Amino acid sequence: MQFQDKVFVVTGGANGMGREVVLELLARGARVAAVDLQSDPLGDVKDRVRHLGDRLTIHPLDITDRAAVEALPAAVIAAHGQVDGLLNVAGIIQPFDRFAELDRSVMERVMNVNFWGVINTCQAFLPALLERPEACIVNVSSMGALAPVPGQTIYGASKAALKLFTEGLYAELRDTNVDVTIVFPGAVQTEITANSGVEMRRTGTSSKGTPKMLKAKDAALQILAATEKGAYRATVGSDATMLDRLSRLAPQRATDLIADKMKALLAPSAEQRSESTESAVTVDPSPAEEPTQEQPHEPRHAA
Repeated sequence: MQFQDKVFVVTGGANGMGREVVLELLARGARVAAVDLQSDPLGDVKDRVRHLGDRLTIHPLDITDRAAVEALPAAVIAAHGQVDGLLNVAGIIQPFDRFAELDRSVMERVMNVNFWGVINTCQAFLPALLERPEACIVNVSSMGALAPVPGQTIYGASKAALKLFTEGLYAELRDTNVDVTIVFPGAVQTEITANSGVEMRRTGTSSKGTPKMLKAKDAALQILAATEKGAYRATVGSDATMLDRLSRLAPQRATDLIADKMKALLAPSAEQRSESTESAVTVDPSPAEEPTQEQPHEPRHAA
């Protein structure tokens, strides 16, 4: 679908890919309702395009709040007169911990934002979208839905659930005017770690061994290219494209590859932390065993 003079709702519109999608849609002549939990960054986006007047409206809102989301279509239509597209970009990750050590409240928060938040917006906006001559729903999943990333089991499950929901929605809406697209970004330079309240582990590995991250603006351009075509699915970044192919041809190999390649992201287990603490404990040597100049101290190290 074309973007000129169309109205799009973009969740996660204050940061990262969502913000870049908002700005690019505006640059192409669209009207945008930007939705985000963080009101101050939303205001910053509004300030950047103040010269565009009412073509951008901002809506501070928690997408897990079903009642608030249900009231959103009326607010958007009151401001813009119609709704032609819904782009669900908002999402959070989990702490890089094993499932067995993850607090239940953290699991529920990830599922509520990444899955139920999208359910809320799709359910709220679908009636309005079905009334338009052409419309679209674009849901942003993740490379983590194709193969599990270490320390992101629940995040991956939430994005895999989103994948199947979107594919089911596509099947139901094939004979309507609403295009449905699922997007799988790979590694993208965004603020998702900080916005999720998660601390990234410092692995101590060389940057040469880490995957090259796509700029958020480049990711947004690829998302909008898929939106414009009405594509069924799209991968964003060479890493996501590679994993998409491998996960279908050799799913176990894909899982093993990611588990090995990205294992440094995973926080040590409780057992490993305990072993590390024990190995760091030293006992003062007896006078007879005291090191001499010819017997230097061995360096301390953790397991």
